[in-house]
Amino acid sequence: MGRIEDIFKKHDDWVDIVCTFGCNKETAEDLVQEMYIKIQVKINNGLDISFGEGDINHIYVFKTLRTLFLDLKRKEKNIYFESDEVLDDVESDFSINNFDLVYDQVKKELNNMYWYDRKIFDLIDNGKSIAELSRDTNISYYSLYNTYRKVIEKLKEKLWD
Repeated sequence: MGRIEDIFKKHDDWVDIVCTFGCNKETAEDLVQEMYIKIQVKINNGLDISFGEGDINHIYVFKTLRTLFLDLKRKEKNIYFESDEVLDDVESDFSINNFDLVYDQVKKELNNMYWYDRKIFDLIDNGKSIAELSRDTNISYYSLYNTYRKVIEKLKEKLWD
């Protein structure tokens, strides 16, 4: 059966994972500590977090950390997240003054793409879900997803590099 000591051995990894969610280091440390408490309570209540031969279930730990992060994000509007700083930079780059210019560039790049790619992008971008489009057209979900992702990547490459 997995023990909390086994989970603690990867403490730095857990903190790094929470930092990838957008937290600063201090908040990440707090969330990891809360994760230890939450998992210890579950272990005391009979939860087996082992995976295979004596290893811990990393997916369970990751999901616990992600849930704690999302709960914190919903509850605390005034905590500092690293991503807030990034969003401020993006907002300054795309002010109202140059929005029309960027929009025109996106339209131009879309018009230069293959008609199928452009049509799939337009349908999904205008609110149709990939699953719904797949059902309606009998085109594979993954094919539609990959096409949409490919168009997004091309736009990023052309416009922001």
